[in-house]
Amino acid sequence: MSGPRSRRSLLTGWGRTAPTSADVVHAVHPGIVDEAMAASRSGAAIGGGGRGLVARGLGRSYGDAAQNAGGTVVDATWLDAVHSVDLDTGRITVGAGVSLQTLMERFVPLGWFVPVTPGTRLVTVGGAIAADIHGKNHHVDGSFCAHVLSMTLVTPTGTHTVTPDSDPDLFWATAGGMGLTGIVIDATLQLIPVETSYLLVDTERAVDLDDIMEKMRSGDDDYRYSVAWIDCQSTGRRLGRSVLTRGDHARLADLPPRLAGDPDKARAFVPRQLARIPLTPPSGLLNPMSVGAINEFWFRKAPRQLQLAQPHHMIGFFHPLDGIGEWNRFYGRRGFLQYQFVVPDAAGETVRRVIERLTKVKLAAFVNVLKRFGPGDPGTLSFPMPGWTLALDLLVGSPELGPLLDGFDELVLEAGGRIYLAKDSRLAPDTFRAMYPGVDSFLEVKRKVDPDGVLRSDLGRRLGLCSDADPQPHA
Repeated sequence: MSGPRSRRSLLTGWGRTAPTSADVVHAVHPGIVDEAMAASRSGAAIGGGGRGLVARGLGRSYGDAAQNAGGTVVDATWLDAVHSVDLDTGRITVGAGVSLQTLMERFVPLGWFVPVTPGTRLVTVGGAIAADIHGKNHHVDGSFCAHVLSMTLVTPTGTHTVTPDSDPDLFWATAGGMGLTGIVIDATLQLIPVETSYLLVDTERAVDLDDIMEKMRSGDDDYRYSVAWIDCQSTGRRLGRSVLTRGDHARLADLPPRLAGDPDKARAFVPRQLARIPLTPPSGLLNPMSVGAINEFWFRKAPRQLQLAQPHHMIGFFHPLDGIGEWNRFYGRRGFLQYQFVVPDAAGETVRRVIERLTKVKLAAFVNVLKRFGPGDPGTLSFPMPGWTLALDLLVGSPELGPLLDGFDELVLEAGGRIYLAKDSRLAPDTFRAMYPGVDSFLEVKRKVDPDGVLRSDLGRRLGLCSDADPQPHA
């Protein structure tokens, strides 16, 4: 069987590491997904040598989740139609290739916002489901898939309409399943009502890690959104000094007269790219010295005293880095990785031990974010659990990085925590299985919908979730 037309491309994740080549199929309509799935199942994967296929959205997974060396990658960004929307209830059905940015641009002015957004709005709905993304509001609203009412999933055994009630096993294996249960072609979501495109934000400094963790423990429940930036280069009494921002959606009456008197302006959502990194510098622009200066500036620009109820536009509050096009080039040609973990509430000391080890090796780390999670959902590979999550962006290339992260893995595992698969690019399979006790349940569901092991990715091979030699690992 021949499949749809494709083009051989070299792909990486957002971290720009470990590139691999695959045949990319553009899913210009849902039928292309069916054709690509059938071709891969027959072993004639458009020159892919029977190495299966995986879907890809906007490429914002940091590692190798949306890569498939020697196989097929289905570009789902073409599935970008808005099929239906009920502006009275906020229920919307969209193609899996629709981005969160598109939803915000079209529907914030009409009074509706996405239920969950990560630190970038350049994520497709299909990608949001595959990673079961979380945001600054997890402690209140949970993960993305808690707001998915249904999805259409193309698998090697057919097309399924899946809801949490009709097929909970398949639904929750797909939520956070990194695309290895099938390709989502559309989904129905529940949006949340908003009056404006602004938030009322409280901002304050925290002098050290104890201070920031106590502020978050005692006060986060009073806010819908909460996030702390942490300086991971300061040591001693300043270890973990932070800037904490928390807020909720602003009503029209909450805004200053210049906005409250112009409802259209108060609801406008028009993202702009303020700058773009045109070329990748050989050594990158970030190093311990430059990052130290940035950290000092970022901390000093925050108010000394608690600053209450300041209006911030959604764009700046949720997605500050999206204003810089190709900002991942800052890290140079070797690229970077993001290490994000979660540990239970009682294991907060693990956060301290990670930061202490990081400061000792003096690696450049600027985008360091601490949040608190609420209860997780039933997703067998979903990342969030109640507790603390810390995300670190780290330059690739230092000989100290590998041993450092291996040590972090041991700390996180010892604490009963886990690593976020959407950010991961180096986790070992045994460590992964120890961190995710639901992996066998996930594989059981995968075998039912993919008995021939068609759905594969570089991440799946690395973690033992799929194999070219044995399509049914751990059977």
